[in-house]
Amino acid sequence: MPQPAPATTVPAGDPLLRPFRLKHLTFRNRIMSTSHACGLAEGGLPAERYQRYHEAKAKGGIALTMFGGSSNVSPDSQWNFPQINLHDERIVEHFERFSKRIHAHGAYLMCQVSHVGGRGEPYAGARLAPVGPSPLRETLHRAFAREMDEHDIARVVADYARAAARCKEGGLDGIETLAGAHLIGQFLSPATNRRTDRFGGSVENRCRFGLMVHEAIRRAVGDDFVVGIRFVVDEAGEGRLDFEECLEIAGLFEASGTIDFFNAIYGRMDTQIKLAVDCMPGMASPMAPFLTRAGAFRRAVDLPVFHATRITELATARHAIGEGLLDMVAMTRAHIADPALVAKLARGDEARVRPCVGATHCMSELRPTCLHNPSTGHERELPHEIDSAAAKRRVLVAGGGPAGLEAARVCAERGHEVRLCEASGQLGGQVLFAVQASWRRDLVGLVDWRKEEIERLGVDVRYNRYVEPEAVGEEGADVVIVATGGVPDIEWIDGAEHCTSVWDVLTGAARPSEDVIVYDGTGRHAALTAAEKLRAAGSGVAFFGLDGHLAMEMAYSEQVIWRRRTYEIGIEPKLDRRLVRVERDGNRLRATFRNELTDAVETREADQVVVEHGTRPADELFRDLRDRSSNGGVIDQQALLRGRPQPVVVDNGFRLFRIGDAVSSRNIHAAVLDAFRLCRVL
Repeated sequence: MPQPAPATTVPAGDPLLRPFRLKHLTFRNRIMSTSHACGLAEGGLPAERYQRYHEAKAKGGIALTMFGGSSNVSPDSQWNFPQINLHDERIVEHFERFSKRIHAHGAYLMCQVSHVGGRGEPYAGARLAPVGPSPLRETLHRAFAREMDEHDIARVVADYARAAARCKEGGLDGIETLAGAHLIGQFLSPATNRRTDRFGGSVENRCRFGLMVHEAIRRAVGDDFVVGIRFVVDEAGEGRLDFEECLEIAGLFEASGTIDFFNAIYGRMDTQIKLAVDCMPGMASPMAPFLTRAGAFRRAVDLPVFHATRITELATARHAIGEGLLDMVAMTRAHIADPALVAKLARGDEARVRPCVGATHCMSELRPTCLHNPSTGHERELPHEIDSAAAKRRVLVAGGGPAGLEAARVCAERGHEVRLCEASGQLGGQVLFAVQASWRRDLVGLVDWRKEEIERLGVDVRYNRYVEPEAVGEEGADVVIVATGGVPDIEWIDGAEHCTSVWDVLTGAARPSEDVIVYDGTGRHAALTAAEKLRAAGSGVAFFGLDGHLAMEMAYSEQVIWRRRTYEIGIEPKLDRRLVRVERDGNRLRATFRNELTDAVETREADQVVVEHGTRPADELFRDLRDRSSNGGVIDQQALLRGRPQPVVVDNGFRLFRIGDAVSSRNIHAAVLDAFRLCRVL
């Protein structure tokens, strides 16, 4: 069983590092990570990759890591997503290994046990019909629930109890159920519970199912096991639970004596926009948007209250604990960005914490990958720690975008002598364009953190400096890393000379016209950011996209924010259109599009045609140096993927590598990953 951290690690007066007692558990500090769907379960089980993801947080000093966002207690609780199945008896042996792994680092481990109810997907898992308190359809998951009868209720209550018992048998320290959109919450809310029997109508009746679940759990696990509830404190909608009714319900659960804490959540998660702004808001939302509401709930109840929702930086977390708004503050996505967050705080290195910028890349299909921490979710292959190199080298990095900054940082951490040359007067590359969107300004944190790190590490940064091929020999570099990025890819267009790139709009090089066509050939942020900027300048914008859905290459939370934003600024996208040609017609431009589905051709006239089609590599330096390098610019992919150093072909001259958009047009995560896995063993 873990013990609280020694008092010597606690900076004087920091409320975040004060121990907290909950029943028989003493948390070594007030920082935790909440249960979330990290996507790492294998066959419904938390195997080694899943465990190492959480172990990194335990090693990093966290007090409590919760896992298994929506772990399934029954076979008819199912999603088309890798979830943990608590109805599988094999789970116990995995939990035993998991709990020992986490306890070895002094942290506690808890699991969320839940039934998704009407949020289930009928074509997932065992392909059973979803069940719910009433036969309603949830917008997000699109299933029609079958109304539960008394037999179903008894079965699911028993499943909850068995799941909780397996968690205790596996050595976990506690569990939480989930009320709010999931089955318990569906019974509680008048919006989803239309029953007229003893489980519907009055507050007491709507609470009956949840109370039965918790009474059965308590009988199964006894009093020496922590049981909490992730509890909605306000559904914030007409015909839904308001704050006062949630307090009334909380009082009934407290009075039952079956729970030990509340984990406060806010709002709904039954639509894509509500999931993105209420449940897991990103940089389009303010910091800690529901902390005040959670604090008001804390003042009104007797049990301890935990809370997570975009509390991504330590100042806000410190305020939450210091002012008594919470008993434990959850910094879940902050730990995805930097699992060593608490350790850095404890040793006085708070300024070195890698910030979560709210990009929501961790909520994409690639979850839990972080936009600027390539190790997260890949701890077996890419450990967070960077070891010192046995032999020191002189490294020249060309380009100061995300890839170049990461290469310089990691090489310097290895102990190499690093010089970074940036052709412009600023570091950041295309991130400097991205932050121009009205809701993406926090993305600059990716750049700022790396700038501070390379300054601390003594990297020699040269601004307004092109790397000339002839001068590489004079630099005396052992390794040259080309991270020169890309340039707008519009030369393929018939009539490219009449087009304006999104870069020209975002840099201000092109003056906005009165009437503009914006063409998006990637489904990324750039075209929408340019369209937004043009609308702000007063331009009329006709938006055409190649894909069948807006923002198709983004995480769902980014997609829905951009969809909302296009409504707000008066843009009606025309999709499934491929740009064929642009030609001049007097003092106007005529763009021709072909419908990808019907082959129908249409034209549109405007004063300006702005095109986004990604980038093509700005790789002239790489091509000029390739034949002069000792390795011909070749990266051994097998060595790269196995975490081995690149082979030395000829121990003579410099080795040459290229990364990021200098290879091909991709996103920030790909650029940072390129740099990290190459340089961590360089």
